[in-house]
Amino acid sequence: MEHIANTIILMLEGTETTLKIFCITFILSIPLGLLVSLSRLSKLKPLSLLMELYIWIMRGTPLMLQLLFVYFALPMIGIKLSDISAALLAFTLNYAAYFAEIFRAGIQSISRGQYEAAKTLGMSYPQTMRRIILPQVIRRVLPPVSNETINLVKDTSLIYILAMNDLLRVARTIVQREFDMTPFIVAAVFYLIMTFVLTYIFNRLETHYGKYEV
Repeated sequence: MEHIANTIILMLEGTETTLKIFCITFILSIPLGLLVSLSRLSKLKPLSLLMELYIWIMRGTPLMLQLLFVYFALPMIGIKLSDISAALLAFTLNYAAYFAEIFRAGIQSISRGQYEAAKTLGMSYPQTMRRIILPQVIRRVLPPVSNETINLVKDTSLIYILAMNDLLRVARTIVQREFDMTPFIVAAVFYLIMTFVLTYIFNRLETHYGKYEV
């Protein structure tokens, strides 16, 4: 029992890094994704094409390659980032692209009739977006956003290539040192707990925003 307790303590330290990468990436990529989606829908053709190119590059290349590019290529042009800053930049840019496409699909799924009905009722554009459109968009994008968020938890394990001590790297280090597979089982339990909490939160959000569906 003492051995397992010591293993859990060590892995809690790795979990702290995992949660830090996850939380900051999520907080930054959601608003950036929304901004990119609105720019992608812009009537300004150059801006729309630029965002389409950005989304294509981010979704068309592996996240690990983007991590390596940020970490090794940027210093060559004089931009030096710490390990965690490089990881956060790569993760945020990558996940913002995925969230942007989810938000774009959600916005385009709202019928034009609802905009016209709100205008008939005398609502301004901001009032229409806040009271009618955005609650429905949030409701419709929650399932795919939930899916991407859970993927983000698991993708944080890619930071091992930057030699950062996340949950999985700590587990692997203990396994290689002690020839004991228990840390892998403990790591799986940690990941399952984190994804369970996220699933519960998103289920509650779906229930809350379900009342806005028409």
